[in-house]
Amino acid sequence: MFRGAYTALITPFKNGKVDYSALEALVENQIAGGIDGLVPCGTTGESPTLTDKEHDEVIAFAVKTVRKRVTVIAGTGSNSTAEAIDRTRHAKEAGADAALLVTPYYNKPNQRGLIAHFTAIADAVDIPQILYNIPGRSVININPETLAELSRHRNIVGVKESTGNLEQMIRIKALCGPDFDLISGDDPLTLPVLSIGGVGVISVTAHLIPGETSRIVHSYLEGKIEESRELFYKYYDLVKTVMSVDVNPVGIKTAMALRGQVSDEFRLPLVPLAPESKEVLRKELEKYNLLSVKTAAGSSR
Repeated sequence: MFRGAYTALITPFKNGKVDYSALEALVENQIAGGIDGLVPCGTTGESPTLTDKEHDEVIAFAVKTVRKRVTVIAGTGSNSTAEAIDRTRHAKEAGADAALLVTPYYNKPNQRGLIAHFTAIADAVDIPQILYNIPGRSVININPETLAELSRHRNIVGVKESTGNLEQMIRIKALCGPDFDLISGDDPLTLPVLSIGGVGVISVTAHLIPGETSRIVHSYLEGKIEESRELFYKYYDLVKTVMSVDVNPVGIKTAMALRGQVSDEFRLPLVPLAPESKEVLRKELEKYNLLSVKTAAGSSR
């Protein structure tokens, strides 16, 4: 259902508020660049520090700006099941195409609790739902057997896997079948995930290379394996630098600020990148000729 490359959107801030002008420009730049879809209000969008009002408004703004030109998968997860239902319901009403639901962080439910949580949301809101498995941030892992049970619900259509565990992902594909979407949540693992039956990536570095990220996925899915592999390795150093220079989204947001697309502004407890790390990032962008931004017409600014 959700084949392709999707950008996990940053949320631009200016003077403490959401910078909707910058957000609109980001959306237009991504669409012009050839991305398949956008994911507002995920981890990369600093969703934990958005107010409830901001969260709803950012999703609604993204949907309105996109105007059905690409897919919008709204981040609506929470460690409160009731809150996740409310957010998912709002996303559907706003016109989002699907919802992305992170595992409940801090509460640490067991596998039965995970089944109850995700089933309650899927029962309450009739919209395609992708589960987001990221134990590095939420502590708990959705076991493959749990995903297999959840995949039987008609509204639960896939998983964004950010465990880094390819053996687990193979098990997920074996248990959940070909109609359940396995989507990479780690840019450096996009190609390996595709090789075991994945259908796409929710990408951070697609902010910088939307068209190239999309081509990596689609070339592979179309059987052009060598073309996909060459592109993947061409940008691998860039991807690793952006993702490892600091905790996400500090690296990508700083990169976008160096390009003049957003302000270098975060919400606490995230802080700006250290000067020496920013210089490493700047040099990497320069190496890939990415310090300037290509417009839809192909010129730079």
